[in-house]
Amino acid sequence: MQLRRLLAAWIVAQVLFVVVGAIHHKRKGGISYFDWKIQYANFTRLCHNKTLVSVNGQFPGPTAYVREGDTVIVNVTNLVSYNVTIHWHGVRQLLSAWADGPAYVTQCPLQTGRSYVHKFRIIGQRGTLFWHAHFSWLRATVYGAFIILPKRHVVYPFIQPSHEVPIVLGEWWNANTEDIISQALATGAGYQISDALTINGQPGILYNCSQEETFKYNVRKGKRYLLRVINAALNFQLYFGVANHTLTVVESDAEYTKQFKTDVIKLAPGESMNVVLTTDQPIGQYYMAASIFSPAPVNLVPFPQTPATAILSYHGANLSTIVSPNSPELLPEFPAFNDSTFYVNFSRSLKSRGSTSGYYYMDVPMHVDEDLLYTVGYAHQPCLPGEACPIGFHLATSINNITFKSPTVSLLQAYYYNISGVYDPDFPGIPEFQYNYTGVAPANEISVYATKVKVLAYGAVVQIVFQDTSSTFFESHPIHLHGQNFYVVGLGFGTYNSTSDPANFNLRDPPSKNTIAVPSGGWAAVRFRAVNPGIAFTFFQPRPLFTFCKSFKVHLRTCFHSNCNNLQNFIPNLFQFMFNMIHIADFVFKICPF
Repeated sequence: MQLRRLLAAWIVAQVLFVVVGAIHHKRKGGISYFDWKIQYANFTRLCHNKTLVSVNGQFPGPTAYVREGDTVIVNVTNLVSYNVTIHWHGVRQLLSAWADGPAYVTQCPLQTGRSYVHKFRIIGQRGTLFWHAHFSWLRATVYGAFIILPKRHVVYPFIQPSHEVPIVLGEWWNANTEDIISQALATGAGYQISDALTINGQPGILYNCSQEETFKYNVRKGKRYLLRVINAALNFQLYFGVANHTLTVVESDAEYTKQFKTDVIKLAPGESMNVVLTTDQPIGQYYMAASIFSPAPVNLVPFPQTPATAILSYHGANLSTIVSPNSPELLPEFPAFNDSTFYVNFSRSLKSRGSTSGYYYMDVPMHVDEDLLYTVGYAHQPCLPGEACPIGFHLATSINNITFKSPTVSLLQAYYYNISGVYDPDFPGIPEFQYNYTGVAPANEISVYATKVKVLAYGAVVQIVFQDTSSTFFESHPIHLHGQNFYVVGLGFGTYNSTSDPANFNLRDPPSKNTIAVPSGGWAAVRFRAVNPGIAFTFFQPRPLFTFCKSFKVHLRTCFHSNCNNLQNFIPNLFQFMFNMIHIADFVFKICPF
C-alpha cells in the first residue's frame, strides 16, 4: 500500500510539472512565448526546509522547448528582493545580443517589480542547451533546460530514440546561497561548499531524507532513450553514468558529433551532452549517478563526497526491490576524482560530424589572423586597511594577470551610447610577464584590477590558447563563449609550445563548443571567426574554494532608473547596431563592424 501511494504521488508530481509548464508556454506560428516570474518558493531537501529564488515556483526551473527557426519571446518579471537577469547559455543570439542576459554586459540587472522581454531567433541550432540566472549566485536555483527541436520533418542524424528526457545536474545548499557568496566576497577566502549534488533537483537515495523523492525514469527493455544531460552545477565539473549501461555520445553543446561509446561522460559547468542509452540489461532498477571531477588539491578545494543518484527503472521490475543506499557496487564506475588524463582523452574523442556542405556544414578556419595567448589562474589582491582578511589576502581570478572589474552600467549600453570611461581598449594579446607557466610561479601574484577590451577586426579568425598556470595551484578552468561557438582544435598538458603543439591540432573534425575546460596544468586552443559585430564579454569559472566568476571584489549595484529602463525597453535597429556578447573569462572583445 505504501509503495502504491509513493507511485501515485510520483505520477501526480510529473503531471503537475508538465501542466504548470504548459500554462506559462505558448507556441503558435513559429513563435514560442514564455511568461516567467522570478519568485520565492519553499522546498525541502536533506530534511531541511528552505525558501529559494525560483522561476514560476519550480526547482529546477521550467524546461523550455522550442524549435529551430522559432522566434522566442520570454517575458521575465522579477518578484524577489534581489536584482536578476536570465542568460540563454549557448544560444547564438544573432542580431539579438540585447536579449543575452549577462548583468552589466548586455543589460542592467532587472530590479524588483520590473519586467524585461527577451526576444531572439533560433538560427542554425538544434539540441540541448540551458538557461540560468546571470547575477551573483542566483544561478544556484534559477536554471533549467533549453531544448531546441530540429525543424519539422528533419530527423536526427542517428537512430530515432523511443523517448527522451532532460537530466539536469546541479547542487543544493541548505543555507541561502546569496548569504554564502556575500560572506566569501567580504572575506576573500573560501566559502561553504554545497551540501549535496542533485539530478533534476533531487539529491537521490544516498542522501538523508531523499529516498522517496529520488528522480525515477521509467523505461522498457529493448528501446533507445535520448538523455539530454546538462551540468547546471554552480562550481563543479561532473561525471555522469548509468550502472551497467553504455552511453553513445551523439551531441555536445547543441552540435551533433561523431558517435562514440563510453561508460562515463564528463561535463564542465554549463556544458551539455546528448547520449543514447539502449535498455539492453536484465529487467531491474539501475542507478544513474553524478560525481565530482576536481583535479585541484582536495585539501584546498573540498567537494561533496556523495554522488547524486536517480533510478532507471525497467518496466516489469520488482518495485519493492528499491536500490539500497548500502550497495555502492550498483553505482556506475567513475574514474578517480582527479583523473585529468581521462578528461583529456574523453575530450579528444569528441569530434564534429565533419560535413563540408549541406545541413551540417562546418567551416574550420585554416589560417589565423589573431593569435592570442591567455593565461588563466588565480591572483592575490592585497587587503585594505580594516578589512577582514583571514588568509592574509583576497583571492581573485585573472586572465593575463588582469582581474575583471565590473562596470556600473552595461558594456553594451556604453558601446551603443558611446559612454566614455567604462572600459579601456588595451587588453593584452599575450601575458605582459612571460615565464614557464607550469613551472615555478612568480613571487608576485597580485593582478591588475580593470575593465579592458581586446579590439578585433570584423571577420578575423581568432585563435586563443588558454593556459593554466601554477599561480596558487593548478586547476581545470571551464571557459564559456557567449553568442557563438568555437572549435576546440587542441588540448595538452604542460606549457603550450607555439612551435610544436600546432602540428598536433585537429583541423579536420574538431568539436564545435560553447564551453570547454582548460586541463589542469595544461592548455586548450580554440578558434572562431569574429562574425558578430559588437562587444563580447569573456569569463572563466573559478573553483569552489573561491567565489564569483569575476573576482572577489565585484560590487553588485543597482542602475538608476533613468539609465536602465529606456535601454531595457528599447530594441535598436540591429541591422545597423548588432551586438554580440562572448563570455569566456575576465576580458572583453570589441569586434569592429568596419
